Amino acid sequence: MTRSRLSLAALLAATVSLGALAACDQMGAKDPKSDMPPLPASATAPIAAYPQDVHSYAQPQVARVKHVALDLVADFNAKTLSGTATLDVTGEPGATTLVLDTRDLDIRAVRDDKGAALPFQLGASDPILGQALTITTPAFVAGKVQKIVVDYSTRPTAAALQWLTPAQTAGGKLPFLFSQGQAILTRTWIPTQDSPGIRQTYSARIVTPDTLKAVMSAEMLTPEGESAGQGQKAWRFRMTNPVPPYLIAIGVGDLAFASEDGRTGVWTEPGRLAAAKAEFAEVGQMVTAAEGLYGPYAWGRYDLLILPPSFPFGGMENPRLTFATPTVVAGDKSLVSLVAHELAHSWSGNLVTNATWNDFWLNEGFTTYFQNRIMEAVYGADRAQQERVLGWDSLQSELKALPAADTRLHLDLKGRDPDEGMTDIAYEKGAAFLETIERIVGRPAFDVWLKGYFQRNAFRPMTTDLFLQDIRANLVKGDAALEQRLMLDQWVYQPGLPSNAVAPTSQAFDQVDNAAKAFFADRGPASAIPWSGWNTQQRQRFLNWRPANLRDGADWLTTQQLDDLQKTLNLNAQGNAEVLFSWLQVAVAHRYQPAVPALETFLTSMGRRKFVLPLFASLWAEGDWGRPIATRIYARARPGYHAVTVNSVDALVGKPAGA
Repeated sequence: MTRSRLSLAALLAATVSLGALAACDQMGAKDPKSDMPPLPASATAPIAAYPQDVHSYAQPQVARVKHVALDLVADFNAKTLSGTATLDVTGEPGATTLVLDTRDLDIRAVRDDKGAALPFQLGASDPILGQALTITTPAFVAGKVQKIVVDYSTRPTAAALQWLTPAQTAGGKLPFLFSQGQAILTRTWIPTQDSPGIRQTYSARIVTPDTLKAVMSAEMLTPEGESAGQGQKAWRFRMTNPVPPYLIAIGVGDLAFASEDGRTGVWTEPGRLAAAKAEFAEVGQMVTAAEGLYGPYAWGRYDLLILPPSFPFGGMENPRLTFATPTVVAGDKSLVSLVAHELAHSWSGNLVTNATWNDFWLNEGFTTYFQNRIMEAVYGADRAQQERVLGWDSLQSELKALPAADTRLHLDLKGRDPDEGMTDIAYEKGAAFLETIERIVGRPAFDVWLKGYFQRNAFRPMTTDLFLQDIRANLVKGDAALEQRLMLDQWVYQPGLPSNAVAPTSQAFDQVDNAAKAFFADRGPASAIPWSGWNTQQRQRFLNWRPANLRDGADWLTTQQLDDLQKTLNLNAQGNAEVLFSWLQVAVAHRYQPAVPALETFLTSMGRRKFVLPLFASLWAEGDWGRPIATRIYARARPGYHAVTVNSVDALVGKPAGA
C-alpha cells in the first residue's frame, strides 16, 4: 500500500498525540457538564448475544470497542486526516485478539497506552468490506478496560470523506470537509468495529486551519477553538451516549451558527445562514411534538448543518447535528418533512438501531412513520396525508422495479453492498406496516406500545426477530385473532404487500388528478392547470401522473404538450428541487431537448443521490439519445460528487475516461 503525504503539522501532531489524548480523556474534570440526560439502564445492560454482521470483520463476542478517542489533524493540502484513535476495549477473560474494520487506511503503528508496540496484521482486502485489522493484545481481564492506540492516516480517496475546494462551496473562498459514514464507510476514516450493533461513545480533538471551524455529532467543548500553533486551531468534542459508528460525523469549513430557540439552531456557510434560519424556524416545534408522541429527546441539542450541494443524501441523522442537503432550503418550508424525518431518527435509528443492515427497515420504516406523525402534529393532517400518499405511490414503483426477494423488509445482503438495501421498501413498506398495525389496533394502543418500545430498547441493537418478540409480548399479548389480522410474519418475511395493506388517499389530490387527466389524457391547455394555488406536494403529484397500463418506454405526451407545459409553468426554471426533479423525469422520458440545459445545470450543481441516480438511469434508458448526454454530463459532474453517489452512478454509466 502507498502512504498518503503527511504535512509537517500532521507529523508533529502524531508525535504528541498521546499527551493530547490524555488531556482529552480527562475532559470531565474541566469541561462543562453534559447537556444530555442520564443514560437509561438499558444502555449499560450487557448484550446477551451480538447478531452476526456479514458487513463487519469484528468479533465483539471476543473483544469489543466501548469508546473511541480521536486526535486528528485535517490536512486540506494532502486531503487526509492523520493522528491517532485510542480505543477503550473490553474482552472475554484470557482473550488476546481484537479485530477492527478498516478500508484504505494507512496504519503506521499500534501500541498500548504506555507506548509499548502491539503486533498487528491487515487482512486481505475486500472491495466492499475493506480489510480486517487484527491486533494481538495482552490477555483481557474480566471487568478491565484496555486502551489500544492506533496511529494512522486516511487517504485522499477515503470514501466517507469529501474534501471540497473553495470553488465547490457557497462562499468560494475556503475549503470544506464533511463525512458520511452510513452504511459501512466509517472504517475509511476511523479504525474501529464498524457495525451498527456495536455502540461506542467517543471524544475527539480535531486540528484545523484557524480560518475554519470544526463541528461533530457530539457536544462541542471548545466553541471558539484552542490555539494549536502554526496557524491552526484545535476543537474538542464528546459524545457520552453510545452510538453506532456510522453516526460519528465531522464537518469542517467556513461555518456560522444561528439559534432557532434554546436547544435548536442551524450551522451553514455565512452566505446561506439567513435563508437556512428562516426555512427551519419550526424545528423547535418539531422536537416538542416528537417528545409529546414518544418520550424525551435523549441528545441535548438538536441542530442542523446545511452542507454544500455535493452531500449525497437528503439528510443524515447524526446525533445532535443533522447533516442536510441545501436542496431542502426551498424558501417556502415545503420540504421540511426531511428535517422531521432526521429528527425522528433520534428515537428510531439513533436510540434503537438496526443491529445489522439486513434489518435497515427497523431504522427507516419506523422513522418514516414517525416523521409523518410529526408533520401531522406541526403542519396538520392534510399535509401529512399528502406526503403519505406520495410515499405510497413511490412504493408502488419500487415494488414493480425490484426483484421479489428485495421487496421483503428483512433482507439477506450477504456479499452485497448494504447500500443496495436502502430502497423505498425499507422506508415506505416499513411505514405502511406500522400504519397497518395502528389502523388495526387503534392509535392510542399503538402509541403506548411504540413509546414503550423505544424505552425498553434504548441504546440497544435491534433485529427483526427481537422486534417481533417485543410486539407480540407488549401489544398482541397472546390474542390469536389479532395476530392473524396483523399478518406480522407476512409483512417482514414475504415479498410484496400483504392483503391487509390499505392505500392512503388525500382529498387534496382529487383536484390534482382531475387537472392531470384534463391535461395529459384529454389534451387540454396548460393554462387551465391551477398551478399557482397548489402546494409542492400537489405539484409533485401532478407531474408524477402516468396513464394506467403505460408500457415501458412509451410516451404519454406530445411535443406540443411539453412545450405548452414548459412555457406556461416555466418548469425548467423551477427552484424547488423536488418539483424540478419530477419535471426532468418527464422531459427525459420524452427526449425533450429544450429541458436538457436545465437537466445539465441540475446534475452539475448538486450531488444528492435521490435525484442524480434516477435521472442518469432515465437518460441511460433512452439509448442513442440519452446515453451520450449522460456520458457528457457525468464527465463534468462526477468530480463534484461524493463517493456514495459516484459508486452508484459508476455502476450504471461507467467511469468517464481518465477518472
